[in-house]
Amino acid sequence: MRLSGRQRRLAWWLWVAFLCLVVVGSLLPATSPAIAFLSRISDTLLHFLAYIALGLLPVLWAKRRQQAILSVLAVVALGLALEFAQTFVPGRAFELNDFLADDLGVLSGVLLGVLLLRIPIGSPH
Repeated sequence: MRLSGRQRRLAWWLWVAFLCLVVVGSLLPATSPAIAFLSRISDTLLHFLAYIALGLLPVLWAKRRQQAILSVLAVVALGLALEFAQTFVPGRAFELNDFLADDLGVLSGVLLGVLLLRIPIGSPH
């Protein structure tokens, strides 16, 4: 599958939106309404799912492999930085399991992106 320029731009904007959501969500206090609402779902699962998107989208929007690799490495570093930053947020703390879920999510997203790009459009199953 090969994405058009328009599809790549859409993937890039979705990636930026997910980055913003992850940063804001990671730095909200535990008492915020959004965190209270999301606390019904496993925090580690939320990390995994969010970082799948953050790993997948650069594979889709990058024109060159180097762009995708640098973007993915930046996301991994961001995950670590946000976990450390949570130590300064009321009711939040660094959690190794969340960081590992971030990394597993990124890896899963990258692998999914690579698989998607290898599937020809319009081919029979």
